Amino acid sequence: MRCKRGFASDNNAGIHENVLKAIEESNYGHCIGYGDDPFTESAKDKFREYFGNDVDVYFVFTGTAANVMGLSAVTRTFHSIICSELSHLNVDECGAPENFSGTKLLTVPTPDGKIKPGQIEPLLSVFGNEHHVQPKVISVTQATEVGTVYGLDEIRALSEIAHRNSMLLHMDGARIANAAAFLGTDLKTITVDAGVDVLSFGGTKNGMMAGEAVVFFDPKLSEEFKYIRKQGMQLFSKMRYISAQFSAYLTDGLWLSNARHANEMAELLASRLADIPGTEIIQEVQANGVFAIIPGEYVEAIQKEYFFYVWDEKGPVVRLMTSWDTQEEDIELFIVTLKRIMGV
Repeated sequence: MRCKRGFASDNNAGIHENVLKAIEESNYGHCIGYGDDPFTESAKDKFREYFGNDVDVYFVFTGTAANVMGLSAVTRTFHSIICSELSHLNVDECGAPENFSGTKLLTVPTPDGKIKPGQIEPLLSVFGNEHHVQPKVISVTQATEVGTVYGLDEIRALSEIAHRNSMLLHMDGARIANAAAFLGTDLKTITVDAGVDVLSFGGTKNGMMAGEAVVFFDPKLSEEFKYIRKQGMQLFSKMRYISAQFSAYLTDGLWLSNARHANEMAELLASRLADIPGTEIIQEVQANGVFAIIPGEYVEAIQKEYFFYVWDEKGPVVRLMTSWDTQEEDIELFIVTLKRIMGV
């Protein structure tokens, strides 16, 4: 059975052949479980190559787990986490951050997905007041939920505010590869070198099967993380199958070539959509997401042939995601479908 490639989510894409091969090659013989195996050590070495020798890396199943476990390691129940109102933490994790860590999310409005430094300062007046939760972490999403990307200076500005106030900067990097591809920089420059303290490093949306990484850039922050991961039901007994994927993903620039391709396909999709009367691109296309207004009377009919998500009923605004395996022909067929249904 073959499923038609669409634009609903990069989670819907398949697994890159190099990753599948790595899983298969790890499937011989017996290995000690729970991460005490050569595949996991090799994967951790790959992370050290990219981020530095002091990095401390832990593998988990999902992006939500990476966010929640990582934040739980650096907060206490009287702390708060400042994040975008659009963030995955706030919108799409079913209250897991509050439930598991006991912290409170403080959200700020972000029309373009990005937190601005000026939005942080008003939330810090409660320091030392025992009647209020104490801000501890600023969490940013890179690339953001609306497909925009924080520039290096923007990340540094937020980390400077965080560290000046004895806080930490967390990055939800579910699509960090797409962000790095857009910025034309390496992973270290836009994370540890820019002042990020804890990183949720994603691969599932960019060619991996399953598995995310929690990356601590100061080992002191992760001293008790192994217990948090176990308590959070994220310690996989057959860890080698996650680790082998990361080794392949971080070898020969696979992460970058996949992300570049997805970004290029998003640019092509946006340019083709812009030629259709009645449509409007409402966010700058910087990663692999296209956010566009399509006349509402046509949305349901289009969804029957190409499922996608309506991001905002006002407009309506739809979200179209390209993937590492999106082809130009997929875009052309989608555009032909839109034109036929819209009668243009």
